[in-house]
Amino acid sequence: MAGAREKSSSQAQPELLEGMRNIARLEGRHFQAVLEDAMGAYIESKNQERVRPAIMGHFYASLERNRRLGELLGKS
Repeated sequence: MAGAREKSSSQAQPELLEGMRNIARLEGRHFQAVLEDAMGAYIESKNQERVRPAIMGHFYASLERNRRLGELLGKS
């Protein structure tokens, strides 16, 4: 992730910071690089497409309607 950098200041639990420092040291990387990877992974996980609630409602309704069929198929 090369390019321009913006300076930022934040606070975190000491254990989290120490864990990030350890990872950086073990991997021979700069703390900033490990922090950027962690932030990128977090953002990516939050941006994953989620199933809309209405779709999940249809899914659960279908499960309920077909519960008996599932039980019968499960016995085969």
